[in-house]
Amino acid sequence: MSGRPREFDHNTVIDAAMEAFWTHGYEATSTQALVECTGLQRGSLYNAFGSKQHLYHQALLRYHEQGIQAQARILDGPGPLKDRLRSLIRWGLAQDLDPAKQRGCMAMAAALERAGKDPEVGRISRTHANWMERTLCHLFTLAQRDGELRGDLSPLPAARAFMAGYYGLRAMGRSVHDKAFLDDASEGVLTILQ
Repeated sequence: MSGRPREFDHNTVIDAAMEAFWTHGYEATSTQALVECTGLQRGSLYNAFGSKQHLYHQALLRYHEQGIQAQARILDGPGPLKDRLRSLIRWGLAQDLDPAKQRGCMAMAAALERAGKDPEVGRISRTHANWMERTLCHLFTLAQRDGELRGDLSPLPAARAFMAGYYGLRAMGRSVHDKAFLDDASEGVLTILQ
């Protein structure tokens, strides 16, 4: 007589898989590693998620959701826009450069390594970028209305320039560990608002 299938918490499994993919990347995360980190047997894992790729998509979505929530809290917080943007950059660098984990940003790694091979990863990455662009355009427009930014600044190009600097700085931070350099570069990114 076969027993009932073991029940599991879907979110807990996705969170465990996210940690594995984030730490090791898609290619280097074996099915056995996913079995070990999630506590599910191979058959249960495939029954629940279909494939390693589909589980990766779910983990990447979770990572993006958590990142958007954290970034929204910073961007929607109190204070001048420039200070909130500086806090966002510092948050991103702190996340990416955590010396205990040394694993960077899962979303950026996915976009660079998988988006060209996996249309779903490309879609997830574009959704995040579109959210950031809309959010920044809105904030820049409000800051102009409130006299915090000059009126001739075009919000869309400014948002895109900030994003290029923000994500570029985070990518550069993986190999440049000089805090003074990163602080100077962060201030340079903010000059687009002058």
